[in-house]
Amino acid sequence: MSKNILHSWKNTPLASRVEEGSSKNFKTGSWRSKKPVHNKEICTNCLQCWINCPDNAIKVKDGNIDKIDYDFCKGCGICAEVCPVKAIEMKNEKDE
Repeated sequence: MSKNILHSWKNTPLASRVEEGSSKNFKTGSWRSKKPVHNKEICTNCLQCWINCPDNAIKVKDGNIDKIDYDFCKGCGICAEVCPVKAIEMKNEKDE
């Protein structure tokens, strides 16, 4: 059985199923106008940003915030909003 390769959502037939994990191929970070900047100095690693990120862009290593994956972060600002110590600040993309 051959496998159809869909290069865009526009090619996806109505009511079709997309294979699990395929979203890793479509980087969406270029959509944002603001990006979160993480301040490790004041971060308490409560992981509220990681729990609430809808795009799984907050990466954790050994129980600590490791980085923000800007390839997939859309700049929604939820991480900055839920941070109890304001360790994440939203900055204009063009200012960086």
